[in-house]
Amino acid sequence: MAMTALTGTRLRERRQALGLRQAEVAAAAGVSASYLNLIEHNRRRVSGTVLEALAAVLGVDPGVLSDEAGAGIVEDLRAAAAAAGSATGSATGAELDRADEFAGRFPGWAATVVALERRAAGLERAVEALNDRMTHDPHLSDSLHEVLSAVASVRSTAAILAETPDIEPEWQARFLRNLHQDSERLAQGSEMLVAYLDGSDLSEAAGIATPQEEMEGWLAARGWHLPELEEGGEGEAALEHEIGALASEAARVLARGFVLRAAEEARQMPLAAFNQVLAACGGDPLRVAARFGVEVTAVLRRIALRPGAEEGLVTCDGSGTLTFRKPAAGFSLPRFGAACPLWPLYAALGRPGSPVAVLVETAGRQSRRFRVLAQSRLVHPDGIGGVELREAAMLLGPVLRDQPGEVALPVGSSCRVCPRRGCPARREPSILGTGGGEDSP
Repeated sequence: MAMTALTGTRLRERRQALGLRQAEVAAAAGVSASYLNLIEHNRRRVSGTVLEALAAVLGVDPGVLSDEAGAGIVEDLRAAAAAAGSATGSATGAELDRADEFAGRFPGWAATVVALERRAAGLERAVEALNDRMTHDPHLSDSLHEVLSAVASVRSTAAILAETPDIEPEWQARFLRNLHQDSERLAQGSEMLVAYLDGSDLSEAAGIATPQEEMEGWLAARGWHLPELEEGGEGEAALEHEIGALASEAARVLARGFVLRAAEEARQMPLAAFNQVLAACGGDPLRVAARFGVEVTAVLRRIALRPGAEEGLVTCDGSGTLTFRKPAAGFSLPRFGAACPLWPLYAALGRPGSPVAVLVETAGRQSRRFRVLAQSRLVHPDGIGGVELREAAMLLGPVLRDQPGEVALPVGSSCRVCPRRGCPARREPSILGTGGGEDSP
């Protein structure tokens, strides 16, 4: 049975609440009054047997006195203090060494602090998603433009009718007809906009708004793996029915392109052989690529898209635009717009063929560490004299253990929702209240 530094304090408070004297409780529990006094002042560690006897006399479960049920609240309080410090960029002044005392004496307040921290973290994620949507979502932008256009038309027509008393009946009927049509357009646009916003989930994977997201949503629903392609033969044809069910033609084009590439890489690196080689090479993608005679970026994709893989994968083209996103737990990916310029993905983009291996640490209340390997390659689809294209891939792997003295590269999702202060790569101020001066570009 786990004991805490406040077990004695809880014993004393329970005894006093029942109006019992130390001598009475000690006699009933079979211990001396002096020993109970030391226990109540947390100067002697109480054994499980004695604690059970005392708990029986006081009519309470032993777990309440030892705080077994609330043992995690202290760690939650420390995490809340650390998160507050991360958000402000400075120490909070919280007495971390007295967190167990606070939790023991004021369990209700401790639970309230933890609940508020969790709520703040949830609201922060919601702000990130809403900012992403309001700033970059093309569907939302088009919908708002349609509503504003209809409002302008209604206002213009209504102004003509109101300010022209001697308008001819024929023109009056025409303006009234236009007003009616514009009003219907406004109502329809408003209903669609409200339905779109009300139906939006504010999670990281919220709402499909682009063909790329539609294609990635299809893959996510399948666990990011297409077993049909591992069987050879007509694997692509077996997926055509699902691809044809995607809502937009652009998403279907993207999905077919993804399937063709994945099928080719499955033929080059059969899954069973790939897993064996990966294990034999100690998980080193460069050695695996050499064994199979393929590009390193293909190996990164194969690692991330295996059945049940925990690794995340992000790819981009020469402009830095993200072209594929498989999230890793704890690593926030922007839905639209530019990502963090400190990502190793972009360092690799400028150094084709050279691997970039970095330990990174995410910003925010729940910071996480990832081992990242990024590499880019050059493509010349039209041969010599044609255009040169670049594509880069970044594999995000969970950190199983930190190496002593290893320093992590601080990264975020995008500048707009990154709370980290003093970042030299910041393009614009954050909306998360990190201050203006030192965050300014």
